[in-house]
Amino acid sequence: MPELIGKPLDRIDGRLKVTGGAPYAYEHQVPNAVYATLIVSSIAKGRIVSMETRRAERTPSVLLVMTHLNAPKLPQLEGQPKKPPTGRVVQVLQDEVVRYANQPIGLVVAESLEAAIEAAHLVEVKYAAEQPELELESRLSQAAAPQKVGGAQDPSATHRGDMQAGMAEADARIEHVYSTPFEVHNPMEPHATIAVWDAPDHLTLYDATQGVFTDRARVAQLLGLQAENVHVISPYLGGGFGSKGPVWSHVILAAMAAKQVNRPVKLAVTRPQMFGMLGFRSQTRQAMAAGAKRDGTLTALSHDTVCHTSTFDEFVESASLPSRMLYATPNNSTSHKLIRSDIGTPSFMRAPGESVGTYGLEAAMDELAYELKMDPLELRLKNYAETDPEKNLPWSSKSLRECYRMGAERFGWSKRSPEPRSMRRGNALVGWGMATSEYPTRRSPSNASARLNADGTFSVDAGTQDLGTGTYTIMTQIAADSFGVAANRVKFRLGDTLLPQTPVSGGSQTAASTGSAVYLAAQALREKLIQTAISDARSPLSGESAQDVALENGRLFSRKDPSKGETFQALLARGGQPYLEAQASAKPGPEKERYSMYAFGAQFVEVHVDADLGQIKVARMVGCFGAGRILNAKTARSQLMGGMVWGISLALYEEAHTDYRLGRWVNNNLAEYHVPTNADVGQIEVLWVDEKDDHINPLGAKGIGEIGITGAGAAIANAVFHATGKRVRDLPITLDKVIA
Repeated sequence: MPELIGKPLDRIDGRLKVTGGAPYAYEHQVPNAVYATLIVSSIAKGRIVSMETRRAERTPSVLLVMTHLNAPKLPQLEGQPKKPPTGRVVQVLQDEVVRYANQPIGLVVAESLEAAIEAAHLVEVKYAAEQPELELESRLSQAAAPQKVGGAQDPSATHRGDMQAGMAEADARIEHVYSTPFEVHNPMEPHATIAVWDAPDHLTLYDATQGVFTDRARVAQLLGLQAENVHVISPYLGGGFGSKGPVWSHVILAAMAAKQVNRPVKLAVTRPQMFGMLGFRSQTRQAMAAGAKRDGTLTALSHDTVCHTSTFDEFVESASLPSRMLYATPNNSTSHKLIRSDIGTPSFMRAPGESVGTYGLEAAMDELAYELKMDPLELRLKNYAETDPEKNLPWSSKSLRECYRMGAERFGWSKRSPEPRSMRRGNALVGWGMATSEYPTRRSPSNASARLNADGTFSVDAGTQDLGTGTYTIMTQIAADSFGVAANRVKFRLGDTLLPQTPVSGGSQTAASTGSAVYLAAQALREKLIQTAISDARSPLSGESAQDVALENGRLFSRKDPSKGETFQALLARGGQPYLEAQASAKPGPEKERYSMYAFGAQFVEVHVDADLGQIKVARMVGCFGAGRILNAKTARSQLMGGMVWGISLALYEEAHTDYRLGRWVNNNLAEYHVPTNADVGQIEVLWVDEKDDHINPLGAKGIGEIGITGAGAAIANAVFHATGKRVRDLPITLDKVIA
C-alpha cells in the first residue's frame, strides 16, 4: 500500500473531540468526587495578618477551608530546586508570605462547585501590604546575569570578534531598543486536576499536563512519595503552549486537599486566576545594534535582553539566542539579564525566547535595510549563514534560501514598492514586510512498545501527550506505515505513566523524540514478524531471506512471489501466541556534537492601515518553512498556521496590563486581554520545502509546533512601517502608536 507518512490523514481523535467524547482533565468521571476552588491574594507583596474562615466553614456542604494555618506541612519544599527545567517553585500554603498577585492563599472544598465558590468569597483576609516592584525600565541597574539560558542551557552571554571595531568599520549603523509586553497564557482548557488517593501512599492524578512523567516525578518529590506510587493520566489536552509543562501550585494543593477530606478532589483554575500563578511571557527590553558595509555585508551585530523573573525562582526569556546564529557576522555580542520582580515566575510560552527574540532581530534587520536603501530580503541573503557562526558547525540541513525563494515568489515580493507609504488601496495604506523564522531542533530520550494482536490489529503505546497538535494521528501513521496496514488497524495509546516513558511535550520535540521511538518499536516488531515467519518450517515463507519479505494489507509475502505468504493472524495462531510484541528506545547520539540542527522559514505579510484612523488589518500572510520530513500534511499546516496567527497576536493584540502601584493584572479576562478572532485573520498560506535530513533522528523530522510564530511578529511590524512610515518598536502595535 502507498506510504502513509506525510499524507493529510484526518485526526484520529477528531470525531471524539467534536462530539464531546474526549475527556479532558476535569471531565473524568470519578466516583464520590468533591469540588475545590482557590482563594488567591489581592495584594502583590506583603504578608497575611489574619484569615477569618468561620463563615465559609459554616456554608452548607463545605468540607474544608485550607489555609496556611491548617495546611499539612511539606518539609520537602525546603529543598525545592531553584532552577528546575519544568518544576517551578510552588506556593502551597506553607507560610503567610505573599509574593505576587493571584498567589494561592487558600482552598475551599465542598460537595458542589457552587458551594465552594460561595464559601471562598466569604473568607476575609487582612494583609500587611508592602509596595511591590514590577517596573523594568526604571530598575535596569538591578539587572543581573543568569548562569544559563534556553532549553539547551546555553551561556547567558556570548562574544565573538570585536563589536566596537565592527561598528567602527560599518558604513551604515542602527542602534535601537525594542520591547515586548507581559503576555499571559489563555488556552481553551484552563489548568485542571483531579486528585484521587487510592491508598495512603498512592496518588492518581487526572491532570492537564504536557508531561505526565515530569508531573509524576515533581509531585512525588514535593509530597514525599515514591515516583511509582504516583499515577498521572492525561489523554487529551485543550492546548498547552508551554503553560502546562511545569507542575504548578494547584496540582499539589488538589492532592493535599484530597488527602485531608479523604475524597477525590476536582480543581479547575478560573480564567482570572490564570494571570499570575501559572507562568507567562516576561516583558522584554531588547537593545539591538547592527552595522553593515554599503553592499549590505554585516560587520557587527549585538543583542542584549533584559527581562523579569520572580523574587523566589528563575526563568529567562532567552530572546538574544537567534542573533547568535541566524546571520553570518564576524563580530557578535549577545547577553541576557534578569530583574527580580514581585510577580509569579515567568515560564515557557510558545517558542520561548525565539518568538520575541526574532521580533527584535528581524525588526532591526529591516531598519538596517532601510538605512542601506536595500531590499530587506536581499540584505538577509547577503548575510546568509552557510554554517552555524556561533557553534562553528555545519547545519544538519538548511533550506532557508529555498524558503526565501518560494515564499517571495508566492507572495509577489518583487512587485513591492520600496518607499514607505507608497502603496495604497482606496483609503488603506498597504504595507509589505518580511522576516526570517528559525527554531532549534530538539530531541530527548523516549520509549515505545508495539504489539500485534491475535485479530491482526496492532497496539502501539507511548506515554506521551497530545496537546492538540495531532500526536495520536502522526504516531498512528508512523506505525501503520511500518506494518503496511491502514491506519484504522493501529490503536495508539498515550497520556499515562503506566505506558513507556517519554519526555515532556515541549520545545517542538515530540515528533522527533517519541516519533523516533514509535518508528523503532514498529520496525523492531516488523523484523520480529519476519523472523518468526521465515524460521518456522510450517510457514509458506520458511527459508526466505528477511529482505525478500514484505508486509502489506495484513499479510507477509515474498517479494519474489507475492502469492506466497500468510496473514498476521495465521502466523500467530499457528504458534499459539496471543500476541507478538517489541519495545524500543530512542535517544540523541553524537550527531548533536557534529551538526547544528534548526528548522528555518521565511514569512511575508501584507497589512492594510486605515489612513485616517490607523486601524491595522493583516490582509494576507505567506509562510514557507524547511522543517525536515513532514509527517502529516494536514496537521503540519494547522500547526504552522496556528503559529502564524499567534504572530498576529504578538504584533498587534496581546498585552497583559499591570497596575504598577498595586502589582495587579488589570485585564485578566478574555474581554480585555485581546487575542485575534476569525475576523482579525486574513488569508494565510503555508508552504514547505521537501527537506531531507539524515542526521537529526531516525524519522528525519524537525519540530513544527513553534517555528510558525517566530518571525511572524516582526514581518507584521515591518509591514506596518512600510505602510505608514511609522516605526513602532514597542509591541503590541496599536492604532494610537501609529497615528501619534
